[in-house]
Amino acid sequence: MDTEVLDLPLSRTANERLHALIPGGAHTYAKGDDQYPENLAPVISHGSGAHVWDVDGNRYIEYGSGLRSVSLGHAHPRVIEAVRRELGRGSNFVRPSIVEVEAAERFLATVPTAEMVKFAKNGSDATSAAVRLARAATGRSRVALCSDHPFFSVDDWFIGTTPMSAGIPSTTTELIASFPYGDLAATEEMLTRYPGEIACLILEPATHTEPPPGYLAGLRDLADRHGCVLIFDEMITGFRWSEAGAQGLYGVVPDLSTFGKALGNGFAVSALAGRRDLMERGGLRDSGDRDRVFLLSTTHGAETHSLAAAMAVQTTYVEEGITARLHTLGERLATGVRDAAEAMGVGDHVVVRGRASNLVFATLDENLQPSQQYRTLFLRRLLAGGVLAPSFVVSSALDDEDIDRTVDVVAQACAVYRKALDAADPTPWLAGRAVKPVFRRLA
Repeated sequence: MDTEVLDLPLSRTANERLHALIPGGAHTYAKGDDQYPENLAPVISHGSGAHVWDVDGNRYIEYGSGLRSVSLGHAHPRVIEAVRRELGRGSNFVRPSIVEVEAAERFLATVPTAEMVKFAKNGSDATSAAVRLARAATGRSRVALCSDHPFFSVDDWFIGTTPMSAGIPSTTTELIASFPYGDLAATEEMLTRYPGEIACLILEPATHTEPPPGYLAGLRDLADRHGCVLIFDEMITGFRWSEAGAQGLYGVVPDLSTFGKALGNGFAVSALAGRRDLMERGGLRDSGDRDRVFLLSTTHGAETHSLAAAMAVQTTYVEEGITARLHTLGERLATGVRDAAEAMGVGDHVVVRGRASNLVFATLDENLQPSQQYRTLFLRRLLAGGVLAPSFVVSSALDDEDIDRTVDVVAQACAVYRKALDAADPTPWLAGRAVKPVFRRLA
């Protein structure tokens, strides 16, 4: 019943090679071929701007590039130029390079709510360092994380709370508490339940919904009253919400915040930023006789080319109004997808959510419940139309023609979606197993 023509023989062979050598067939679970319809997981050859090509020679309009990290588009000229300039001057030295201080100055000028910054290579190192610093500063062990947010770190303190907790001692997760997003009363109840025990509250300041009025300010007040550190995970909101992150947009300053994703436009760089008195606990100028904190110490954290990429990204965002462009593109896409879904009679089933710069979609079944089977059907049709879209997160390299083409492909996918709903069974349109959630106990 599925009549699209998309054959990926070279990608299938490459996926077999990947699985033979790399556990999971990818270096990030979210990139695994289990996240795509069976036999339709393209292996990428190269990318340019908003487009990528697979090893079979197919071209796709790409969304969610680099798991949201490539917000300017692939091989952005300004970023590549900055990287090439530093590569010719050496990438890593036995002492700090002048690029490190320049990158720190640029970051703190862009995110003025922070007073100090330390760079690393990935988000997990930054968030785990923030948690460690909060525990040291407060003398408390228990960490409270937002239960509505999907990911904070690959380290035990977070992964132990997921269905993939094998290998993590229960004593680690016994020190984790949780609170729901947007509910100050429930958060205060949690803090009261563990009086004097909570080292920090860690959350994404915003996700698919805007923070309720007064919520972030109320959370700031709760953290102050209960003596815990407020940590904003700005891996996604950083730059996409505003050049200064969600904290700059909403005007609520956390004690610590972490950035990554868009910071390097695909190059490996992340940042831990925050209050000077906290950050200096991991430095050499801390006053008094307090124990030092092993904050962040990474051999490759200050690679000159990655820091040059970060500086070029920040300059581009500020000078070219990238955040505003992301919102404009996202609004055009969201409107087009919603109109197409409505026209095909599936407006209640193919649902676009989130801030315009960070759109995701939900695929709901005939009972309006989230469905991996209907997601599989939808992804198959998008791929057949040349759209690679695990989400609808835009990059600034997209143009109106890309958006219009995407909406046309979505309309075609929604027509098939309607047929499956009428049959109350999407199975004939799947051509194989359904896509799977990342966090699950068994393979």
